[in-house]
Amino acid sequence: MTRMIRLFMATAFFVYICILAVNARAHTVNYEVQQQGIAIKVFYSAQDPASYAEYEVFGPEGGDLPHQTGRTDRNGFVAFVPDLQGVWKVKVLGESAHGYHGVTVEVKVDKDMNLESFKKPLVAQYTKIVTGISLIIGLFGIYALIVSRKKHKNEAV
Repeated sequence: MTRMIRLFMATAFFVYICILAVNARAHTVNYEVQQQGIAIKVFYSAQDPASYAEYEVFGPEGGDLPHQTGRTDRNGFVAFVPDLQGVWKVKVLGESAHGYHGVTVEVKVDKDMNLESFKKPLVAQYTKIVTGISLIIGLFGIYALIVSRKKHKNEAV
């Protein structure tokens, strides 16, 4: 009988160790590194990234519930992995020395979950046109000032 009790205790101990090993494995944190996703850099100027700004990512299915929320990293990057084809919206609210500023970036994702295109802000789309018009108006202003001074000088004599 003693031998049976010892065998039973040894078996029970072995089963207990096996259960502990299975439970210990269930509580580990695993990871996998993949090269996929979309990254967006948000900045106030080339030297001033929107560091730690709050953001929300909304999928193409719409709705009020965001796909992802968080803060940009110290370099102003937002990164997410899309799971649906379509237009994704990333809303960023950043705080600079001039107060709170927000921007919404629309990113179009293709069927392979890769970046197809993104919508640039108006200032980025028309920078060359606005610069050209500003240059023409500035040159005309300088010309008008010179002509006005010459005219005013001639009238004074």
